[in-house]
Amino acid sequence: MGKTVAHKLIESHLISGKMISGQEIGLKMDQTLTQDATGTMVMLELMAMGLDRAKTELSAQYVDHNLLEEDFRNADDHIFLQTACKKFGIWFSPAGNGVSHPVHMERFGIPGKTLLGSDSHTCSAGSLGMFALGAGGLEVALVIAGEPFWTRMPTVVGVKLTGKLPRWVSAKDIVLEMLRRYDVDGGIGKAFEYYGPGLGELSAMDRHVIANMGQEMGATATIFPSDNEIKRFLKSQGRLRDWRELVPDNGATYDDHEDINLSKLEPLISLPSSPGKVVPVKEVEGKEIYQAMIGSSANPGFRDFAVPALMVQGKRVHERVSFDVNPSSRQILRNLTAKGYLDKLIASGARIHQAGCNGCIGMGQAPATKKISLRTVPRNFPGRSGTKEDLVYLCSPETATASALKGVITDPRKLKIAFKKIREPDKLIIDTKNLFSPAKDSSQVEIIMGPNVKPLSKFDPLPDTIAGPVLLKVGNNISTDEILPAGAKVLPFRSNIPEISKFTFSQIDESYYKRAMEYQKSGSFVVGGSNYGQGSSREHAAIAPRYLGLRAVIAKNYARIHRQNLANFGILPLLFIDESDYDQIEQMDMLEIANVRSALKENKQVTVKNKTKNQTYKTKLDLTQHQIEQILEGSLLNLIMKKQGKK
Repeated sequence: MGKTVAHKLIESHLISGKMISGQEIGLKMDQTLTQDATGTMVMLELMAMGLDRAKTELSAQYVDHNLLEEDFRNADDHIFLQTACKKFGIWFSPAGNGVSHPVHMERFGIPGKTLLGSDSHTCSAGSLGMFALGAGGLEVALVIAGEPFWTRMPTVVGVKLTGKLPRWVSAKDIVLEMLRRYDVDGGIGKAFEYYGPGLGELSAMDRHVIANMGQEMGATATIFPSDNEIKRFLKSQGRLRDWRELVPDNGATYDDHEDINLSKLEPLISLPSSPGKVVPVKEVEGKEIYQAMIGSSANPGFRDFAVPALMVQGKRVHERVSFDVNPSSRQILRNLTAKGYLDKLIASGARIHQAGCNGCIGMGQAPATKKISLRTVPRNFPGRSGTKEDLVYLCSPETATASALKGVITDPRKLKIAFKKIREPDKLIIDTKNLFSPAKDSSQVEIIMGPNVKPLSKFDPLPDTIAGPVLLKVGNNISTDEILPAGAKVLPFRSNIPEISKFTFSQIDESYYKRAMEYQKSGSFVVGGSNYGQGSSREHAAIAPRYLGLRAVIAKNYARIHRQNLANFGILPLLFIDESDYDQIEQMDMLEIANVRSALKENKQVTVKNKTKNQTYKTKLDLTQHQIEQILEGSLLNLIMKKQGKK
């Protein structure tokens, strides 16, 4: 029976378990990726473990999120990260060098390898023929320390691409078509593997676009073969030696199937405020816009800037529109400059920002209240932009640029502009000067911690009885941006849990922090709907609620990474057996779970008593043995330290 690329990658790195969908497997991870919004916690966790030096083949730390240095906090944390990297033997990419995912692809990605990142969009590296996925920072820290990564074996869905892309349709429209079909939770427990003759339409960076936004469907991973196009890409990066062919066998067997005829695609757009609300651009044409933004990890390639540059050549964007250009890496910025594309963008009225995540994570570039912003970023969750009442649409660079020129949402096919297909150049300026390799001898390196960097919080083991109020009841598709926001106001406190916890659930209920502090020691609950915790891998969305006393969440189902993060920090992720019980519970109902430790050890049903209404609800755990052990101990770190005989 022929093997898929996904099965080849997993099989070659399998340490424990069987490759049966849904079963727990342990994997050897070759590389790790961390960024500054999550990497500070990873470094603190490595310090708590007493790590001497990274045990991976390669680990890299990027500063790409917290680039606005409004005060000392971000600047101090950048120094903390750089010195910690020297201490632990980790590559360091400083502020301004670029977004982690395209830079990692340019410099470090290798076909056939595995990659775990503390950023949910680490799945982007699947474009190179890697098994790459995001996870909580603590799991990444453990991999750096030499531990395996534990996850559930995904169902492998083969996505066959046929046909040719029409004019003004690009890779972003392909992944938006997938989101139209699967929405934001249809990929949970799945790995999407793309194959077929249509792959010839897609450059390596086009594949990056699609792999990046697999996360928005909840997918475990997105995988492409390593073929001649990947060989061409690595050669252009001066890394031909890293290429190896990795393609599916003839007759490879997939668990499920999907087909996309590229010839039938049209420009698509996601409506506010979910990546899954996808419609054809022509359905929303004519709406006034005030901002158009290109760049980010979701459209980071050379052509994603060169095509807009040709579209605006000799023109001026609409006077009402802020046309924001976020270069994805310093190397791409240099090549755009050398080949004359950057000047075309500047002359059109574009605002050129430093290479980094910027507005994608709400770090500046916030849109005006209730004014439409078109963005090529991967997410448009409520308030993620930095504006609470935002109207963010997700689209391709072609649609964003056409709309910037006209001042209204515009189908790029309607422009009277000659279409020119741009391929990634074969010869590039290679910029490696701003990547700092690990020190050979780190024994004398001192980690510098500014006043905002606080030690890890200590969490007690799970008690035998959990009791407390339902401090918050939320609906479906609650994102980690709503649980613990990002942005310029919040993220500077990422290394200070007591301070960042003050923003917990503030997007939904600004009174949550004050109310939670009343029950910090006794404990509390949150009740959620479907796909609870979608979006970012930031473990702060679990640590901060845990710091405030959250001991259990009861939901209809969970996003993969956040569910694991809850377990990582000793929060019980319960599932309704009868989903109609969700409707019976109200905010501030007093709940109680007795004998929870014995129920957890047996991984059986858990009875939740509503003392306010004198009702009981049956819930289930559906946890792996590793998750059970870490919840019982109060956190994954507690469990590891106990096994190592450390405090």
